[in-house]
Amino acid sequence: MPRFIIDPDISRARTPDTGLYTDPSIFHQGKEKWFAPSWQFIGHSGLAEGPGDVYPFTLLENYLDEPLVLVRDKASTLRLLSNVCTHRGNLIATEPCRVANLRCRYHGRQFYLDGTFQSMPEFREVKDFPSAADDLTSLPLFQWGPWLFASPGAGAPLDPALFLQDMIDRLHWLPLDDFVFQPDRSRDFTVQAHWALYCENYLEGFHIPFVHAGLNAVIDFGNYTTELFRYSSLQLGIAKDDEDCFDLPPGSPDYGKKVAAYYFYIFPNMMFNFYPWGLSINIIKPIGPGETKVSFLTYVRDESRYNSGAGSGLDLVEFEDEEIVAAVQKGIRSRFYTHGRYSVAREQGTHHFHRILAELWDER
Repeated sequence: MPRFIIDPDISRARTPDTGLYTDPSIFHQGKEKWFAPSWQFIGHSGLAEGPGDVYPFTLLENYLDEPLVLVRDKASTLRLLSNVCTHRGNLIATEPCRVANLRCRYHGRQFYLDGTFQSMPEFREVKDFPSAADDLTSLPLFQWGPWLFASPGAGAPLDPALFLQDMIDRLHWLPLDDFVFQPDRSRDFTVQAHWALYCENYLEGFHIPFVHAGLNAVIDFGNYTTELFRYSSLQLGIAKDDEDCFDLPPGSPDYGKKVAAYYFYIFPNMMFNFYPWGLSINIIKPIGPGETKVSFLTYVRDESRYNSGAGSGLDLVEFEDEEIVAAVQKGIRSRFYTHGRYSVAREQGTHHFHRILAELWDER
């Protein structure tokens, strides 16, 4: 099995071998090594708002492809369950609805809204039935404000605090309930590149002056910084002028700075981009070694400031990024390229990302 060795000293380190981005076996093994132990964004709590509400979905369709269902039970507790019937594997819920219980339409097996087995016709003669194996699997669910996260691994997931707590602590002052999802301003993009290449591009502001003229006009590149955490990182965008900045409270660790954007990356595939107008969540969804789907989910907090400052022209920034990473995907297939080096000043986030990939690959 291939190994990824990334020197912890960024000044000595080389980037991973290009097999990371081209080898189909590495792409498929990454499901269990990098994605299964992680925490994934699944939406907002309004998807299952009242008792009996059911919201079925597929977690990372075309990659993990895990059928799940979000359920609010009769006590108004929000739960995340496997959406696969424990009898013959049929999908139970097929569309959002409000129900008294979960019932498989194949052979009529029923479950309570907490996932425990309720009844099954024509099973009186079956011995040692029912057992715990006949209940729907319950998955861990983490909530921050209105936003929900799940860990898809079958075993014990990593602590969600290791992924999310640094972002939560940094932005503790934000009124999260004011963020309103706007589906008409949300969209999907298909990128002809490996998912990791897309993440690497996001994780360094090094390319901003060369690729994003519009963004470079409002961001003070000289004061652009990167902070590293356990399974996340923050790029802090400072504005060139006093407009389109956050009105930071004294309790913020960034009080006194002209912050135009908080760019939080959560391993392996989530990006939370906070602007004075609201939030753009980018979910990176692997499709194949050379193809990735990127979902931009828009939550607006202040309509009057929408599409201004660092948070303006996001579609154009996305197209500029797509063009670059697609070109890199072609370049890394060259027989004349195997490894690169890191800028100590500007590529700490990318180096950090590669070290996490190497660590989890060897551990799992």
